Amino acid sequence: MIVVAGESLIDLVPQGTGTPLPPLLPRLGGGPYNTAVALGRLGTRTGFCSRVSTDGFGMALLAGLRSAGVDVSLVERGPEPTTLAVAAIGADGSAGYGFYAEGSADRLFQLPPPLPDAVRAVAFGTCSLVLEPGASAYEALLRRESGRGLFTLLDPNIRPGLIPDAAAYRERFRGWLPDVSLLKLSADDARWLGGTPSGPGGPAAVVLTRGAAGMTVRTRGGLEVSVPAAPVTVADTIGAGDTVNAALLHGLAARDALSAEALAALDRAAWEEILAFAARAAAITCSRPGAESPFAHELDG
Repeated sequence: MIVVAGESLIDLVPQGTGTPLPPLLPRLGGGPYNTAVALGRLGTRTGFCSRVSTDGFGMALLAGLRSAGVDVSLVERGPEPTTLAVAAIGADGSAGYGFYAEGSADRLFQLPPPLPDAVRAVAFGTCSLVLEPGASAYEALLRRESGRGLFTLLDPNIRPGLIPDAAAYRERFRGWLPDVSLLKLSADDARWLGGTPSGPGGPAAVVLTRGAAGMTVRTRGGLEVSVPAAPVTVADTIGAGDTVNAALLHGLAARDALSAEALAALDRAAWEEILAFAARAAAITCSRPGAESPFAHELDG
């Protein structure tokens, strides 16, 4: 099983250009949530570890996980409201967000007991590693499970509006890297963070996504492999990076490569296949409004 740890929320996505304001359509979302759903749709045994509200939005979020085949036994529940994210869609389909997260359920996540023995990997990212007090609990989970030998993926998915002290966050981010097996960054993330981490003591591999320019992996052993983006007519980019996370984990699990040693052993051909699969999956997500990731049958062949 692969566990995804982090927030779930409701994206409020503008529809058209209504006046004086466009109507907002609620969609299930949150980077870790989208990653878990995408993994489940690809057929990977997946669990979600978070705190989810008992309100109507929270019930819908859990139903979305279950419909994708995601195990929710690690989900904490609470009466606090669900976080809301108001999306702004650019002319190129790119999405920006404003967050309403004060006092929300996912911020009150508490460190769970050690994860079940069946868990092979844990993925982290986005708001859950920023908003306290939950951020410290997720950080403790990352360090503990890495220390137990589990494979870890980190996608910081930077949301600058949520980070009050950029320098402090960058320092904290660097402190996570020794416990990260695979780091996924967008080009925007890398610029904001001041570059792509490299060298000993950090992740075994770093995947950099560059939108229409494709994606690249750089391994600790010095291998660098790039693939082009899959051609697509973009509806919006909501959930595209989360789909990449899921596709990477799915591809690595299929090759029994969920360890730093196995990552190091992957050759150019294997990485080309994994990255191309992730690019195709992300393209399908971009072709649909909202974070609607593909099912396995849509990627056959």
